[in-house]
Amino acid sequence: MIEHIEKLVTDLERGRLSRRQFAASVAAVAAAALPGAGALQAIAQPTGIKAVSINHVTLRVPDLHKTSKFYQEFFGMPMRQQSATVHILGVGPSFFGVEQGDANQKPTVDHFDFGIANFNADAFRAKLKERGLSYDGSNSQESFKFHDADGFQVQVNGPKYVGHVS
Repeated sequence: MIEHIEKLVTDLERGRLSRRQFAASVAAVAAAALPGAGALQAIAQPTGIKAVSINHVTLRVPDLHKTSKFYQEFFGMPMRQQSATVHILGVGPSFFGVEQGDANQKPTVDHFDFGIANFNADAFRAKLKERGLSYDGSNSQESFKFHDADGFQVQVNGPKYVGHVS
């Protein structure tokens, strides 16, 4: 526990964590050390799958060009790929997707994507099946989507996935 807190302090000092993130992380570490916390740790059993990055987040919006222009101008995100219905904007090694939705639809987060260390699509699908979760039916070895236990759409792939527009 001490080593973990020392790393959090180092991350705070180097600007990798905000004060709020630091406080929440220290509280979580302390809570895990409390008597009875072992029950919580027992619930969260590792699956052997390790998310190593948030590869991208994709929004679905009523006006693709308006939203895309905002993010390009306000945050300086360059256009990496585009089609009539999808814009992929650069954010460092990751990206930010903007998809055209229905004109009367509220803007929403369509999905988020995790880069998975040593991604193996078939092994990942098997882990989903073990947990009673289904995936989008894709047989792609590069990337696919599934719905998590709360119904959020999640995409998974290797950490260097660059996206595709259609």
